[in-house]
Amino acid sequence: MRIKTGVIWGGVVVSGCFFAAAVFLWAIGPDWRVLALNPPKDTNILFWDQQQRDAGFKVLDELSFMVKSRTIIPSGNVKELPKGMPLNLKVDMDAFFEEQRLSGALILHKGQIRYERYGIGHSPEKRWTSFSVAKSFTSTLVGIALKDGDIDSLDDSVSTYIDGLKGSVYDDVSILQLLTMTSGVAWNESYTEPDSDVAKFNFHQANDGLPTIVSYMRTLKRAHPAGEQWHYSTGETNLIGILVAQATGRNISDYLTEKIWQPFGMADKASWLLGPDGNEISGCCMQVSLRDYARYGLFIAQGGKINGVSVLPDGWLADATSTQISIGIEGSGYGYQWWTFDDGSFTARGIFGQTIFVDPKRELVIAFNGNWLNASDSELNAKRFEFIDKVQYTIEQQL
Repeated sequence: MRIKTGVIWGGVVVSGCFFAAAVFLWAIGPDWRVLALNPPKDTNILFWDQQQRDAGFKVLDELSFMVKSRTIIPSGNVKELPKGMPLNLKVDMDAFFEEQRLSGALILHKGQIRYERYGIGHSPEKRWTSFSVAKSFTSTLVGIALKDGDIDSLDDSVSTYIDGLKGSVYDDVSILQLLTMTSGVAWNESYTEPDSDVAKFNFHQANDGLPTIVSYMRTLKRAHPAGEQWHYSTGETNLIGILVAQATGRNISDYLTEKIWQPFGMADKASWLLGPDGNEISGCCMQVSLRDYARYGLFIAQGGKINGVSVLPDGWLADATSTQISIGIEGSGYGYQWWTFDDGSFTARGIFGQTIFVDPKRELVIAFNGNWLNASDSELNAKRFEFIDKVQYTIEQQL
């Protein structure tokens, strides 16, 4: 049995006059009614109670008085996901859904839906927030910009593309080191410390007309030589989003829409939450339907191809989804914003249990949305991957 763990967080803080506005939005639907009756007492979503998150995770991009978002427009030529033979998993799925607090689970095998179920009031037409699953989307946009020639090389200094970082510690950090979280720049990702970097960066007052995250990150100091140690940093994925936007001249929601969402055939409108400066929080905060999360996994599993042609450089996915740096857990590693495993499978992950698991060898994609009691839970994470192991075993027995 493989135990697959990791630190997962997106860094979203929702703020604004929630209480009065929620009352006026009572009539919109049941999720709003839950929030109106039980309004959060804290603007940080980490400290919402489970009932508030059950409702709020479906409507974060509708909280326009609290946080802005940018629309990712669906395709006019949807990639169908036909129903396949149901998997006989020999698992008590009622108990699994309850234990994992799942709002949705979808298993694709060879592009066919072999299992699909929803909970916590979720349904196929609704969106659910991604948290750090978004990091793996952001990574792929770097690859596309590299193939298009908007980025010259992953060995280029980050400050070559983000002018506001010139003269900072990031002069000595490459794009590759951002992707693999090996910059060596000091960063505190603690979700329980109010003075941690991940808790503070969204409240930072930017200066000199810079994006908020650039203004914050250029003040950081070096902890280790670049390229030597892995250290998880949502702030640096947010820098990656700024880098792609400045290199391409496009906001990353529109870039994703143009390069992947519409041509691959995503079925539903999605969105990306914005920081106070109007830039996407690219280490977090997409709102996507479960089927489109699964379609994205399928896009990656099938080599990042649109109409048979890869939109990524040769060898990109092999590098992005294989271990580039150890994270100190046997059998696991980190690629380009993907969590990697020695059997060739890999995942995108976010707090409260969000997961896209991809196993290209078995042509298998599994997508989970959920709402764990706590943001991170090593026991639930281990049990989730025990379930994935059973799915892999079942698929092998049927081949």
